[in-house]
Amino acid sequence: MDPNQRIARISAHLNPRNLNQIGDGSGLNRVACRAKGGSPGFKVAILGAAGGIGQPLAMLMKMNPLVSILHLYDVANAPGVTADISHMDTSAIVRGFLGQPQLEEALTGMDLVIIPAGVPRKPGMTRDDLFNINAGIVKTLSEAIAKCCPKAVVNIISNPVNSTVPIAAEVFKKAGTFDPKKLMGVTMLDVVRANTFVAEVMSLDPREVDVPVVGGHAGATILPLLSQVKPSCSFTQKEIEYLTDRIQNGGTEVVEAKAGTGSATLSMAYAAVKFADACLRGLRGDADIVECAFVASHVTELPFFASKVRPGRCGIDDVYGLGPLNEYERMGLEKAKKELAGSIQKGVTFVKK
Repeated sequence: MDPNQRIARISAHLNPRNLNQIGDGSGLNRVACRAKGGSPGFKVAILGAAGGIGQPLAMLMKMNPLVSILHLYDVANAPGVTADISHMDTSAIVRGFLGQPQLEEALTGMDLVIIPAGVPRKPGMTRDDLFNINAGIVKTLSEAIAKCCPKAVVNIISNPVNSTVPIAAEVFKKAGTFDPKKLMGVTMLDVVRANTFVAEVMSLDPREVDVPVVGGHAGATILPLLSQVKPSCSFTQKEIEYLTDRIQNGGTEVVEAKAGTGSATLSMAYAAVKFADACLRGLRGDADIVECAFVASHVTELPFFASKVRPGRCGIDDVYGLGPLNEYERMGLEKAKKELAGSIQKGVTFVKK
């Protein structure tokens, strides 16, 4: 390969394919760049890749051996993040896409789309305070997904998840592309926190703890089922109340600790990658994968609900019921459903108005 061809290959990391010529007068077209010996895998797009969640999420997805092509899209700073991530010596191709004109190219042919785009929470803000900004962002991105990769699995992180997932569903329904098995709100951070906090109280290794967290992804809609913890644990009522409150308000704990400089970005990216990996392993055909997610559901009378699900080759293969609940959890469930119903309707109304 001559020097000009090598330069073109290197530059392909920094820009998407099929853009105009480099612009330095050399007449070289940018070409796709791939590490020799890289194994085949899945095509993943991150929408909002230059943000507080997006950057660590992009880095961790670049490390995932199941990812063959990684598209990083944002309305600002995408080229810089792409350049940075592309220097990592893992096999995935990284391509950057900047702004609305490149959104469709970023999405074409994707197997998995992860959406952390939007504004973060600040002190004093609830997730619903984010609604007016983030709802519009999720609606626009969902319209592009429906057009460019309607069969992709979609992981929504943008808050308030209790409303943004219904927004995406309504957009997909309007486009005639809605598949309830392919749309998931990422509630994994609630599970990650629950595992960590229970492990602290019980002096266990958090990697060996599994706490089902059901309901939704905001405040009282987050319902940890401590009666179903694995390994089986016995809690006092005081411990149950402490753990439930801390799990429900874990996001606020981080927002206040960061004192106006951001929200839970690093732990959210970790949790998002953990869930994305489960989705990719499901698409690959791995068996017996069970995680919690906010999905279209018949577990309760609500159209969407977070519970245990089994990712598979077609998205979500199974949505599991709640199992036996104790009295404290039954009361929490009724409270969660009441708040959740309003949040879901708020998302539906936003698209239909």
